[in-house]
Amino acid sequence: MLYVQNKDFFKGRGAQINTHNKFLKSDYVAEHPEGIDELMLENASTQIYEEHPKTIVSISKSQDLPFLHSINPYQGCEHGCIYCYARNSHEYYGFSAGLDFERKIIVKREAPQLLEKYLNKPGYTPSVIMLSGNTDCYQPIERKLKITRSLLETFLKYKHPVSIISKNNLMLRDLDILKDLAALDLLHISVTLNSLNENLRQKMEPRTVTGQSRIDLIKKLSRENIPVRLMFAPIIPGLNSDEIPEVIKAAADAGASEAAFTLVRLNGAIAEIFTDWLIKSFPDRAEKVLNLIAACHDGKLNDSRWGKRISGDGKVAESIHKLFKISVRRFMNGRKMREFNFDHFNQTGGKQLNLF
Repeated sequence: MLYVQNKDFFKGRGAQINTHNKFLKSDYVAEHPEGIDELMLENASTQIYEEHPKTIVSISKSQDLPFLHSINPYQGCEHGCIYCYARNSHEYYGFSAGLDFERKIIVKREAPQLLEKYLNKPGYTPSVIMLSGNTDCYQPIERKLKITRSLLETFLKYKHPVSIISKNNLMLRDLDILKDLAALDLLHISVTLNSLNENLRQKMEPRTVTGQSRIDLIKKLSRENIPVRLMFAPIIPGLNSDEIPEVIKAAADAGASEAAFTLVRLNGAIAEIFTDWLIKSFPDRAEKVLNLIAACHDGKLNDSRWGKRISGDGKVAESIHKLFKISVRRFMNGRKMREFNFDHFNQTGGKQLNLF
């Protein structure tokens, strides 16, 4: 695997290095400057890999998640968000959590068929299934492959509740299906937005749509009576935490029904990837930001404690929680997402029974 410590910022990607994969015995190391360009540019364009899983619905036992069942039609993500917790999972495929995560994308074309098989299991009882949860189901490759759209068609066919989390306005392509699902109270959408500062967004999430485009997405969804929440994730103290009131107000004005957040945590290879990026992107405040993050996680960047790992603790985390609650109370007071309706579930998938 590639491991490069380049002093120059690698534009167009979030990660600036490919960290070592702990599951591999050997990797490539650029020890001489003359070899950096060759290694960095080798296979620099996005590559697509096929996976053929036997099942598609993952069941989580996490005590910190509001959902237990999820589908991720893609592994790896071109959005390149520097803080993404899903980066570590790329190592299970033999890739790096760094640059590989952003340019070696694994797709699961059979996902819709596997979902239909899952919903047809004898005695199946519907439970909300989250689209994404790990990597964005509306990342750029979805524009071509339309796996997410096919999954939504299957959910509508079976009248099954589904939740979506994404930061890409590509989902407006599927507005026809989303409206039909919402009309039956089968849909919740969470739009991830953590900054309206374009300079920060371009460095932190290099291949995502602008913050304002996501506000517009919330507005268009809410106008169609589709329940949508703001997901401010992650909050990074010293980097975007000062934007909490502004972002919540903008989302509220656009029609968001709720707001939620997570605090950044830098587990596994992400600590090295994020630290390297932070020093290169914001050298004037890198040390301060890292110290603030550690202050939210018992003095460490890595935090695996149930109940604390995505909410944090300590005085810095407490001040963020208070500011978030005050902002929600001020701009979204009395709002809430509509409840899911499980009564519509039709295991026949809308097929007409042959009576003759």
